[in-house]
Amino acid sequence: MIFEAIALFMLAVPGGWLLDRPMEIMGALSLMFGVLAMSWNFLYNWLFDLWDRRYRGMSKRRFAIRAVHAILFEAGLVIAGLFLIAWWLDMTFWDAFLLDVSLSAFFLVYAFCYNWAYDMVFPMRPLAG
Repeated sequence: MIFEAIALFMLAVPGGWLLDRPMEIMGALSLMFGVLAMSWNFLYNWLFDLWDRRYRGMSKRRFAIRAVHAILFEAGLVIAGLFLIAWWLDMTFWDAFLLDVSLSAFFLVYAFCYNWAYDMVFPMRPLAG
């Protein structure tokens, strides 16, 4: 929830201004995108952790694994977000794609930094076995 709240604050006002859209429209899109992102985040990280336990044995997540994690997360979110943006803002798919990729570039860096900081504060512990 903290991740999404910070992101909404950083994007809602500038997004409305840059796209010349009413704040109500951008605010609603931000909320819908937040729900989409939270749902995808839950599903993706659950699946990623299952994979990590099975194939890497829950070893320490270093820079490379976090980079792959962030890129794959954003790829899935771009696909889902494209349709939401095109529909809600009544844009062509190309314009929606460009906006979605721009948002994804922001979130790629933001998610990487946020998750890396999370790993430093709450490191993974080995499973008892």
